[in-house]
Amino acid sequence: MATPSRHGPGNRPSNPGAAQGGSRDARVGEPLPQHGGRGRGIHPHSAALLRGLLPALLVYRVFRNEAKRTTKVLHGLLHVFALVIALVGLVAVFDYHRKKGYADLYSLHSWCGILVFVLYFVQWLVGFSFFLFPGAPFSLRSRYRPQHIFFGATIFLLSVGTALLGLKEALLFNLGDKYSAFEPEGVLANVLGLLLACFGGAVLYILTRADWKRPSQAEEQALSMDFKTLTEGDSPGSQ
Repeated sequence: MATPSRHGPGNRPSNPGAAQGGSRDARVGEPLPQHGGRGRGIHPHSAALLRGLLPALLVYRVFRNEAKRTTKVLHGLLHVFALVIALVGLVAVFDYHRKKGYADLYSLHSWCGILVFVLYFVQWLVGFSFFLFPGAPFSLRSRYRPQHIFFGATIFLLSVGTALLGLKEALLFNLGDKYSAFEPEGVLANVLGLLLACFGGAVLYILTRADWKRPSQAEEQALSMDFKTLTEGDSPGSQ
């Protein structure tokens, strides 16, 4: 999370190595250019959640004709992976700030980042309780499913917005008044930001396009993962 130094604007520590951090969007680890080694780069924590969240979101589109239970388990495991790498990213950036003497959790970007992580963790816990943990009634899962989908897409869009906030924050920190002079670094970051926004829109389009959704099949109700279905073979509709 990009934050200013505790040393103040007039006494920022020279940090050429940190200036080679990754950008906050679709770069997946590519460094954002820094001219003359000034300022502070963008820490690669920023795309951690997006890297793991995207495959989990799209698994029902990519494998929409595969067995429901297999796809459901894969969906849950991918979200666990996303949570783990997001947590690693958070720990890494706090450790980075501590070593460099930067302030923590004062900016809108950092607040949004923590909010997104907490919401995502709660979303995973509730989703596990409803859809993977044995014992949840089928009728309850059916009622919650639209909210689960809505909050999943919302968290993804919030994560994209948080990444854009971090990108802008880092640019203002690094360039200051020179940002308005069309510095190459600023122009490149603006282009990357536009690409990230378009990327978020494309993912949302894939998630909402009806003919790419998993077909609703009555026989899939028998795959309900509650104790009664697994042990007795009864149809969830009989509950």
